[in-house]
Amino acid sequence: MEEDKVVAVILVGGPTEGTTFRPLSFNTSKPLFPIAAHPMVHHPISACKRIPNLVQIFLIGFFEEREFALYVSSISNELKVPVRYLKEDRPHGSAGGIYYFRDLIMEDEPSHIFLLNCDVCCSFPLASMLDAQKRYDGMGTLLVIKVSAESANQFGELVDDPDTKELLHYTEKPETFVSDLINCGVYVFTPEIFSVIQGVIDIKDDKGPSADFVRLDQDILSPLAGKKQLYTYETLDFWEQIKTPGMSLKCSGLYLDLFRQSSDDLLARGDGEKNATIVGNVYIHPSAKVHPTAKLCDEIIKLDITPLMVKAKLRKY
Repeated sequence: MEEDKVVAVILVGGPTEGTTFRPLSFNTSKPLFPIAAHPMVHHPISACKRIPNLVQIFLIGFFEEREFALYVSSISNELKVPVRYLKEDRPHGSAGGIYYFRDLIMEDEPSHIFLLNCDVCCSFPLASMLDAQKRYDGMGTLLVIKVSAESANQFGELVDDPDTKELLHYTEKPETFVSDLINCGVYVFTPEIFSVIQGVIDIKDDKGPSADFVRLDQDILSPLAGKKQLYTYETLDFWEQIKTPGMSLKCSGLYLDLFRQSSDDLLARGDGEKNATIVGNVYIHPSAKVHPTAKLCDEIIKLDITPLMVKAKLRKY
């Protein structure tokens, strides 16, 4: 019996979004800005690679295709999984975007579709989410996390059944406190999600160009809460949104910590004799040259380090 196929979609936005990430995004588009020495979008892509029976990854946004062409080709060859960039003709919303490209997304007849936001920083427990989704047997599963009551209203707050994990109530950035459980922006759906999006489009009064602009949170999650269609999977690991330049530094540190736990071979080693002294989590790009007398502490090295940096002590990200 042929195993079920899975595809993943990563929403990368466009040049008119993410203005809070300036000035870092002036010369490099936000999804390609380096976080822990890799483009921001690389981390969710690498996480998707670990999903069982993954057949394809789609990046959806409205950047020009030329901005992603080289990276998409490179990462496809590196991971041995097809990665395709799909450019929207205009913004269609977080749900409308996947609906717009539904024929391409469904061309391999997947049983499940992952949907991730590019600017999420977490451990991406995608395989565990998929297992949970199959147990729940609903239309979709949301990754959720508990945060402080003071910060919860910056995100989508939700209430779930403590036993069944069914999503009972969802509200986006409420003015009054609802719950300390928030939406992480990582989902897995069955193809039924497309029928639901079509239903939202059909009942819209406006049949003009914006009729297919559908928001996942307000138009899909909120109406379906409490209808035994959506469920939650709580992560106990770290989670952040990369919305500002300052968060890029924090998230680089979080990913380096994750490398230490799950991909230790990516981090440098050295005892100060034949190699530089390494303290903490240090990533050195393969093309970089580091003098053996250097001391590196919690650092990311991307460029060549010349002999002028003998005895240098580099700290932080």
